[in-house]
Amino acid sequence: MKKLALSLVAFGALAAGAAQAQDFTPNAKGDLIVHARLTQVAPAKDAAILTAAGANSGLKAHVGNDIKPTLGFTYFLTDKVAVEAILGTTEHNIRAQGPGTDVLVHKTWVLPPVVTLQYHPLPASQVSPYVGAGLNYMLFYSGKNKNGFTVKVDDGVGYALQAGVNIKMKNSWLVNADVKKVYFSTDAKINGGALKAKVDLDPVVASIGLSRKF
Repeated sequence: MKKLALSLVAFGALAAGAAQAQDFTPNAKGDLIVHARLTQVAPAKDAAILTAAGANSGLKAHVGNDIKPTLGFTYFLTDKVAVEAILGTTEHNIRAQGPGTDVLVHKTWVLPPVVTLQYHPLPASQVSPYVGAGLNYMLFYSGKNKNGFTVKVDDGVGYALQAGVNIKMKNSWLVNADVKKVYFSTDAKINGGALKAKVDLDPVVASIGLSRKF
């Protein structure tokens, strides 16, 4: 994913360098950018699995990564301030891991809409970085229990920090690279609460793609 991101950004930089100044337009109030991206959601941490009494079982809950296409919508309130919302869904494996143990216990889809308020310091630049912060909601759905285990994962609200860059090209097209750090914790119950884990998912949401300004 990192190599792909670097390659696309490098391509966009070359394309931007080849374009003439009149071929792109500065950010302006009322602009809408639609992003079509490839996004990786990578949870950052494992969590200890405890017994109902709170004793450490010696196992950890591990949530795997996934890559899926996503959409993003950025609307400029001013030439420097914008609001972005992303839409997409990913599927993740939850495994119980420990000494001599690596068992798939659950597969779940997650819908993690994120809304951020962004600041674009260089609205007239062809290479336009931005930073942002906002909220997200994690909705787990279509879960499938595996290998005789039952798992329930709680939905909830988190917050996100964001950094990215738009590289403006001809005819209102852009190359976009974007990274969000989402801070979110959830409670997971295994086998009706016989085992439990408090999982600080805190995923990195890394995206690359092509965008169009309207």
